[in-house]
This record gives sequence, C-alpha cells and structure tokens, in this order.
Amino acid sequence: MVSRPRLVEDSVVLHDGPWTHRDVSANGIRVHVAEAGDGPLVVLLHGFPQYWWTWRRQLTGLADAGFRAVAPDLRGYGASDKPPRGYDPMTVAGDVAGLIRALGEREAFVVGHDWGGHIGWTLAALHPRAVRRLAVLSVPHPLRWPGALARDARQRHASRYVARFQLPWHPERWVVADEAANVGRLVAAWAGPDFPIDATQRQWRDAMLVLGAPHCALEYYRWAARSMLRSDGRRFRRTLRRPLDVPTLQLHGAIDGCVLPETAQGSSRYVAAAYEWRLLDGVGHFPHEEAPEVVTGELIRWAKE
Repeated sequence: MVSRPRLVEDSVVLHDGPWTHRDVSANGIRVHVAEAGDGPLVVLLHGFPQYWWTWRRQLTGLADAGFRAVAPDLRGYGASDKPPRGYDPMTVAGDVAGLIRALGEREAFVVGHDWGGHIGWTLAALHPRAVRRLAVLSVPHPLRWPGALARDARQRHASRYVARFQLPWHPERWVVADEAANVGRLVAAWAGPDFPIDATQRQWRDAMLVLGAPHCALEYYRWAARSMLRSDGRRFRRTLRRPLDVPTLQLHGAIDGCVLPETAQGSSRYVAAAYEWRLLDGVGHFPHEEAPEVVTGELIRWAKE
C-alpha cells in the first residue's frame, strides 16, 4: 500500500557547511543559492532529481582553487521560488543570466549537469556574453535529442520515464509515493554500480518532498515533449542551430544509464569555439557525485584555461 506523502518545508535543503546561503532576485523570481570562495564566478546548475547540494564537493574544491562558486536551486526546486509557469529552457536560462548580473558579474564559467546542462547550452546560445566558458555533464546539445530518440532503441528505452511524466497528476503522486522511494530507484538505475546511493538518496528524496517541487520538476519534461510540435519549440530549436562561440567542455559517464554516451557524442558540431570531450570510465549519470575529484579537477583546469 502506498503511504500518504510527507510534504516538507524548503528549509530541509539548507544544509550547513563551508558555504553561505542566501536568496537572490533574478528574472522576477527568488533564487536560493549556496556560495563559497572569492574570485572569478563559477555557476553550478543541477539536474533532476537533485538540488544545489549535489555540487557540495565542487563548491569547496573550486573555492579552494581561487574561485567564487555559486550553486543555485533552479526554478521550482529546493528553496527557490516555484511559480506556476516558466519551466521552458529559455525562461530558466533567463533566470541564470539574471542571477549572474544580480551577483555583480557580467559573465561566469557555467557548469551544468542533466537539466542544468540543457540550460547551460541554452544560456550560451541566448546569452553568450554571460558565459565565459561552459562545461556540460551527462547531457547532449538539445538538438541531438530528436535524432537520438528516433535512431536508437536503447536511448528510447532509457528515456521511457519521460513518457510517464507526460501524464496529468499521476507522475507527481508516483514521485512522492512512499517517501519519494521512486526517486531513489531512478538514481540507482542511472548511476554507476559504485555510487553510494544510501549516502545521498535520502537528501534527494527529501528535496523532492518539498511542497510544489514534484510538479515543477516534471514541468521541465512536459515542456520538452509538448513543445516538439509547437511554435515555441520551433523557435527554440532555430535559436540553437547557430554554433556556440563559447569554449565548451563535455564530460560523460561511460556507463550512464539515463543518457547514453552515443547520444551526447556529436555535440561538438554545435560549438564553433574550443571544445573537449571526455568519457569517464566506470561512471554513470552523476559524474560530479561518482567521481568528484576527477570532475572538480577538470572544472578547475577548464576554468583556468
């Protein structure tokens, strides 16, 4: 029997550590950020089903290396605002561009994982002056998705959860059922075998129990699917056809169970500037969690170049 969901306050994501928490107004919403260090700005964008805390090791590592590292909760997640609309990548990229300005900077090194990577690609296309350098983890350039899903039955199988997420209301109940146990199951299916699930899934599950978070998180997927035949989706894809003039590093786990490496490979065709691809052996969908030292080292190297 499925138990009634235990909804929690957003204070559950305000973990103590060698960082500071604060709220920043950007693009008409309140964005919660965790911040550490001083120096050139690095903005770390999380994916599903996570929140700012997924970057805890990179926050400290980048701060120790002389950077100002800032990890926000994306619109609809964690302790950030959860408005009823605005979960398309253009609007969320506007949130990040506004955040960079609100932090007193004109540009930043932008790092994104999963949906955060999708937003990173979009930000570099729509707001190129805001992105000094870009690093993308575990996600292809957005224009890679239609072809990958059409050609590769394995990627369609790996992405089958997206079809479930298109249903009304059922996905929200499914995500929060039994203390958000299905969040843990998704993470286990996507991660590598050595990922310490027990050490992290409780925090991710609690964050998904924050009031409003499940619906908002799923709205990202709903826009992505429903926009394929809509004018806003066509405008989005046209905008991204122009190759980016932003140096881009792409990191991907060799055993990613959510986004196959073959799907992400080939994104270089959309980058006109310097580009590097690195495949991480033995790593699944969460490289910054599964191989934090490797990922932090790569980010520091790319930022300093």
